[in-house]
Parts: sequence; C-alpha cells; structure tokens
Amino acid sequence: MADLLIRIKRGSDGSAALTCVRGDGSVTWQRQLGERGRFFPGHDLTHYAVETTLGYRRGFYGLVAEGWDIGDFGAPWPRGTLPDEAREVELVVGLFDLERSMGPDWTPDELRAAGAEYAATGRDAEQGVVLPTLGDDDIARIRAARADVFARWRAVAPGETLELAFTRGVAPRPVSVDAR
Repeated sequence: MADLLIRIKRGSDGSAALTCVRGDGSVTWQRQLGERGRFFPGHDLTHYAVETTLGYRRGFYGLVAEGWDIGDFGAPWPRGTLPDEAREVELVVGLFDLERSMGPDWTPDELRAAGAEYAATGRDAEQGVVLPTLGDDDIARIRAARADVFARWRAVAPGETLELAFTRGVAPRPVSVDAR
C-alpha cells in the first residue's frame, strides 16, 4: 500500500493544485496560481522522480506522508527547519530544476559540476548538507522517471488530474562515491 496518493490537477487558466492524501486518509493541499502554476508541477514531479528513484524516506513527499502539511514547508516554518535528508533532496531536485531551465540535458559530468557549484553556494553548505554524488546510472534513472511523469502530466487535459502513488524508501540511496 502506498504511503501517499499525490494528485496534481491542471487548471484551465494555467493554475495547478497539488493534493496529497495520506495512508490514514488525511489531506493537505495547495493551489498554485500564475507563474507558480507553471513552475510547481514540474518541480513537484521532479521531487517524485528523485525521491522514488533514490529511495529517500524523508524528502518532501516522505514528510507529507508522515503528517507534515504543505504549508509547513515555508515561513514561518511551523515544524522548524527541514531534516537534513529533506534538504539534501531539495538540493538534488533544485539541480534538476536548474538543468531543466537551462535547456537540453547536460552530460553527467556537467550535471555533477553544476551540482557541486550549486550546492556550495547555499546556506545548506554552511550547515553541512551536501549534494550526494550521483553516478551516471542514478542520473539516467532520475531522468527516465522524470520523463515518464512529465509525459503523463503533459497528457492531462485542463480540469483533469494526474494521480501518482508514493511509497517511501523502496530503492537504494546513492552512495557518496563517484560511481561513473
């Protein structure tokens, strides 16, 4: 049984709505308007690809499955700072978002180099959170999973909803060695 049912609804006006239904039936949701409605579905689907592919238990969707509400992931941070694992996930997702915004896919070496620079510039680096070393296979599996959910999202008509089942920690986490 899935830990979470993720629903992303495509609005006819370019908006989107993310709804997460936990295993106990409780729900958290957020409507994403304007530019947020164009950005966040891709970001949220990248979270899904990264968290399921690399087997994270306490990334965004894992914390939502634990009971966090979507509003807990921003100021005033009612649950406090994010756990290190969730911050690591944000680094990986942010890296793939950066790549997506820049154009065609980078080579694995270019992605790792951009990731090292990206991770070193944020406050997470100051607090000891680092980007895991992603091997070529990790990158390929994330890209394949992301391409799949992006294609499924593109096929969703306005007013319709994409549904994804999320189960925490079903795949091995990457190791912090260069697995090229």
